[in-house]
Amino acid sequence: MKALIIDDEKKARQVLQILVEENCAKITSILQADNLLSGVELIKKEAPNIVFLDIEMPEHSGLEILNFIEKEVHNFEIIFTTAYSEYAIQAFQLSAIDYLLKPVRPSQVKEAVDKAIKFLGNTQINQRLAELKSSLEDAHFKKIGLPNSNGIKFVNFSDIIMLEADGMYTKVSTTLEGEILVSKPLKFFVETLQNVKTFYRPHRSFLINLSFIKEYVKKDGGYIVMENAKAVSISNDKKDEFLAIVQNI
Repeated sequence: MKALIIDDEKKARQVLQILVEENCAKITSILQADNLLSGVELIKKEAPNIVFLDIEMPEHSGLEILNFIEKEVHNFEIIFTTAYSEYAIQAFQLSAIDYLLKPVRPSQVKEAVDKAIKFLGNTQINQRLAELKSSLEDAHFKKIGLPNSNGIKFVNFSDIIMLEADGMYTKVSTTLEGEILVSKPLKFFVETLQNVKTFYRPHRSFLINLSFIKEYVKKDGGYIVMENAKAVSISNDKKDEFLAIVQNI
């Protein structure tokens, strides 16, 4: 496999190349470019599988890459390298686009490359970058990208009824798409959606959208029934908190 590193800082390119060589055996060739337009030319000429792309560069931001590439050559996966704030990191997560935080660590590189390889052939990079740019420009996130066996589905927060842990996967129940099995653990969604106030975790195995609660049943220790008729457990230590929250909805 072939990779391309686009970064205006020479030292950053060299460090990342070493980390890729030492931790990603499937990548056998690594190219470098010191600006976006030079990188675009290498993409057209060399057809890399994975592009490591710095966001903050002179003249052109890494987010502008698709402005310079024809749609038919989008057969690669992007891993952004960034020193962005926590807000921007949430935008990456919601858009299902991977990133490496500077300074880059070896474990980060291997994990990001492994994920990128899984997406190859079905990257939907146009839609994912459009969602990322929208999230970065808008102070209010509205959608999340859900990786599944067919690719990635973008779903509005307001269409998610509940999320249920299923080992290292998560079952996401939605109003329009039904149930989607997502290749991420529930912990990822708990952390990513922690600032979206309509989501609440009543039990370690569930994250629910409070907008879709149908009823609270006191018997059998107490449980929640959602509008999709699914029952959701409540941990004993969460009952008082939950009841206080729903009284204010």
